[in-house]
Amino acid sequence: MEKNLDYYLNLEWTLIHGTDLDFNGNPYHYIEIKELPSFAYCAKTQEIALNNYKRQLKLHLMVILEDKEKIYEPGELPDEEFVDEFDY
Repeated sequence: MEKNLDYYLNLEWTLIHGTDLDFNGNPYHYIEIKELPSFAYCAKTQEIALNNYKRQLKLHLMVILEDKEKIYEPGELPDEEFVDEFDY
């Protein structure tokens, strides 16, 4: 199977949801992907974040694929202690 953009976009990524405050003290919602530590998407509501993060993910994956970087798929992630040592 060819591992192209469509392949990666359709994987069951491990989403990390969170809420934080911006510089003005206003709450925002974010989505990170455990397997892609350099990915983050922020929005005013969790609903907007969930509905729109895939557009940003597509652009993010396009850059990674163009640069021929390693993409860890769900289930391939090294032990948690090694997350900061990816070849990114």
